[in-house]
Amino acid sequence: MKTKSSKQIVAMIECSMMIALSTVFSLIKLVDMPYGGSVTIASMLPIVIAAYRHGFLWGLGTALTNSLIQLLLGINNLSYFSTWQSIVAIILLDYVVAFGVFALSGLFRKIEKRQNLAFLYGILLASVLRYVCHVISGATVWAGLSIPTNAALIYSLSYNATYMVPETIVLIALGVYLASVIDFGAQYPTRVKTQKLDKVEVYTMIFGWFMLIATMITDIILVAPYLQDPESGEFVFTYLGDVNYVKLAVVSVVGVAMSVALFVISLVRKKINQKAEAK
Repeated sequence: MKTKSSKQIVAMIECSMMIALSTVFSLIKLVDMPYGGSVTIASMLPIVIAAYRHGFLWGLGTALTNSLIQLLLGINNLSYFSTWQSIVAIILLDYVVAFGVFALSGLFRKIEKRQNLAFLYGILLASVLRYVCHVISGATVWAGLSIPTNAALIYSLSYNATYMVPETIVLIALGVYLASVIDFGAQYPTRVKTQKLDKVEVYTMIFGWFMLIATMITDIILVAPYLQDPESGEFVFTYLGDVNYVKLAVVSVVGVAMSVALFVISLVRKKINQKAEAK
């Protein structure tokens, strides 16, 4: 039986290996966009595996370390800005937070026992949050540089989707496949048996996530334009008082409520299936 210290050593070694793999995979680009962003061979999958195997805290340390490595690889991007506010915003939105959110991908291990679905939900959540970070960064800090000042939000939504959508698809395809054949929750990863899925349960959960994603994007559309100076296009906070917070609140409440309703339907369906299997 392993002691606590030996388990920590194993976790440290595994997470270090996952960081190294993620860094190598990030350098193998299937598509390299002209103004930042790329489609890799699932470069964030090692971070997802680390977060799933060792929990949130280890996943957070792994994801943040990976984000700092990505920052060093893209350090030249900071040379485009002269104000400390813009530099801090780029470091946070395009690196630390954007890659750090993958620490959340392992949270579904305790919620969803079927590993392939836990990977699916975790990857979706982290990828959407990363996309949101890049969109906000593009629509505010990068506006006037690589992104036009006029209609910056629409451009940022479109541009970042061109690489984040295929990147997410590749990540989901490889992640769900591996989670279907390898038990990452075991002390030593072993092959798993085929897991049966209820389509109603899965689709309602996925639609719930899509509803939540749509709500987040709508909130960005309502807020992001006010993070820019209308004349210079610079990243500022002074116009946030002009946001229509009533509309923002209505959209958020309705969207979240519909998402929760779909999640509840999925969970109820899950319990029904579990009872049926127990009989």
